[in-house]
Amino acid sequence: MEAKLAQAMLSIPATKGFESGSGFSGTRLKGSVHNDPFVAADGRLGTATNNSGGIQGGISNGEPIVFRVAFKPPATIGLAQETVDFDGKPVTLEAKGRHDPCVVPRAVPIVEAMAALVLGDFAMRQKAIMGFRNLRD
Repeated sequence: MEAKLAQAMLSIPATKGFESGSGFSGTRLKGSVHNDPFVAADGRLGTATNNSGGIQGGISNGEPIVFRVAFKPPATIGLAQETVDFDGKPVTLEAKGRHDPCVVPRAVPIVEAMAALVLGDFAMRQKAIMGFRNLRD
């Protein structure tokens, strides 16, 4: 599940990073600190910290699925920029028209939709597996 979420998020234009659970900060911890042991609380099993972001070993563990997506700033901005043309000659690039200074406000519903598609795919896979098992019984 984690790999499919990462694949979906990284397919969104301007995406430059994906992390789940504790993400990159978790790489600086010892395993004994970062472990996400299961505990009994409020009549259900869950994890102590959700450092795993709701996914362990590629499978949802029942905890909230937590991930972050990083986007690069738009390259086309309203300020003139020095660059070169195809022949290597210096030119000034001046973009005309409307350009968003940040993609994040438009990216949020896209990220939500992509996550829903991935989770929907997994729900349908699970339903198909259970249906197949019921046919065998």
